[in-house]
Amino acid sequence: MDREEPIFVPILSSEAGVVVRDGNGTGIQLIIVNNCKESVWPGILSNGGKPTIQGGGFHLPSGEQFVIQLPNHWAGRIWGRQGCCFDETTGKGTCQTGDCGGQLKCKGTGGVPPATLVEMTLGTSDSPLHYYDVSLVDGFNLPMSMKPAGVGGGGGGCGDAACAADLNGCCPSSLVVKHDGKVVGCKSACLATKSDKYCCTGEFADPKSCKPTMFARVFKSVCPRAYTYAYDDLTGLMSCLANRYAITFCPPP
Repeated sequence: MDREEPIFVPILSSEAGVVVRDGNGTGIQLIIVNNCKESVWPGILSNGGKPTIQGGGFHLPSGEQFVIQLPNHWAGRIWGRQGCCFDETTGKGTCQTGDCGGQLKCKGTGGVPPATLVEMTLGTSDSPLHYYDVSLVDGFNLPMSMKPAGVGGGGGGCGDAACAADLNGCCPSSLVVKHDGKVVGCKSACLATKSDKYCCTGEFADPKSCKPTMFARVFKSVCPRAYTYAYDDLTGLMSCLANRYAITFCPPP
């Protein structure tokens, strides 16, 4: 459901969903929470054929949350942009990380890596299960999590997908991205090397030949519930049948 102007709600509980009213009975309710000390500009990219949500991006001040009603069977990704400055009239500007074409509303443009991603497929014609993960395949810029929220948790495993640690603090020097001398992101090995071995492409484009790299193992040791390389389904991919989820930037450790 698109709105021209976001409506924000103060964070009243560590379980974001328990203070939010039920939706209209259709689709999935998503509560996007900013638990960081600074503003975050969420970017939203719908998969092909799926409707654009909230124009593809908005500003979420520190300590606030925003509720979105997603249509059934929606699929896409959400990430956080940091250090943004946008013109109020044109919506044009820049972000230190996760920038999407210099626009407040990404409108079908993905974020520039490195950026932590929440990826989701909310049921299909073949399966009612919702699949989701917190992915570090495109690198890391912000801690993130996704989990069922409040009443109506549902079954199907309902794991908590998360990378709650700040990987920027332990990022290998060869993968570091800095802005004005401050580490603002950590590249994935694929992004840094562009090699088939690290990107699981070419002759490595199958789970038998594509194995977690040393860097993926480092990320996994710090964030065991995150998706760290292209075939990390066993420990990185979660499933659930809930009707409400919370995506949190800078979740509690």
